[in-house]
Amino acid sequence: MTLRPAPLLALLLGLGVAGVVAGVLFGSTGWSDLGDDTMSVILWEIRLPRSLGAWCAGALLGLAGALSQGLFRNPLADPYLLGSAAGAELAVALTLAFTGASAAHASLLAEIGLTGLAFAGTLAGVGLTLLLARGAEQTLRLLLAGVVVGVVLNALTHLVSLWTPDILRAMQAFMLGNTGMLGWNSVAVMAATGLVAGAIGWLGSPALDALTLGEATATSLGIRLPLARLLLILAFAMATGAAVAQTGIIAFVGLAAPHLVRTLCPMLHGWLILLSAAAGGALLLAADVLARALIRPQELPVGLVTALLGGAYLTLLMHRRGVLRK
Repeated sequence: MTLRPAPLLALLLGLGVAGVVAGVLFGSTGWSDLGDDTMSVILWEIRLPRSLGAWCAGALLGLAGALSQGLFRNPLADPYLLGSAAGAELAVALTLAFTGASAAHASLLAEIGLTGLAFAGTLAGVGLTLLLARGAEQTLRLLLAGVVVGVVLNALTHLVSLWTPDILRAMQAFMLGNTGMLGWNSVAVMAATGLVAGAIGWLGSPALDALTLGEATATSLGIRLPLARLLLILAFAMATGAAVAQTGIIAFVGLAAPHLVRTLCPMLHGWLILLSAAAGGALLLAADVLARALIRPQELPVGLVTALLGGAYLTLLMHRRGVLRK
């Protein structure tokens, strides 16, 4: 089935609206009674910002996934490719270990916030990758540097966890993804970051289109590849950092959303970036509602749900294309 970009965008946004309504009305205890005063507070002050925040986080990851796949010309590239997730994990682990050392340090966490430090860790991981790769000139060098930085930072995170095992439970919640703490401030931060990152990505979409023809052709068309790569890396690092800082590590949304959009509607990167964001928002919001429903009154980590659904989708995609039959 092939759709045109505009109707597909309308469909994805409609699914997002339906997901927000379902997220507001449906909680871990089932469907809610709108006439109850206490329940009204829960709906508008807890569930509505959580649902909008889940959509924003998914949109950021879908946007980042489209940018990274276009930038590296690799359909398996995801937003965590350049050490962003590893940097966020290490920052969270160090913060939890540091603030747990004494009560005096707890004020630091209260002032800066765990989300701010996770965002800083994401940017630091990407910055280390760029430093190791000596800039953004060589795609292969960037990919290898991202792998090295990710492995080293993950090893340091495990080392910190071994030294301070009390942080393991909090780290597990961060690494499996969690939308339960999202509020109106989270929605505002992610929406603002998404607008900035989306604008940079849209302005850089002609460079991504040119890159599909090869680096030599893109250069001959007047594209300044090092500058374009640097700006696009900044855009998807900002988007990834904002999502990870607010919700933790959520798997497969940034990888699956661009795949789904390209399957339904082949297009240039200007539309792909916008549609991948809408698809990512709808996917994460659906996973969040499902995470509340499966084992209620308890909730599954939303990252676990997205990993299972994303893995099933990519396996089906590989089977349809005959990869698993060869």
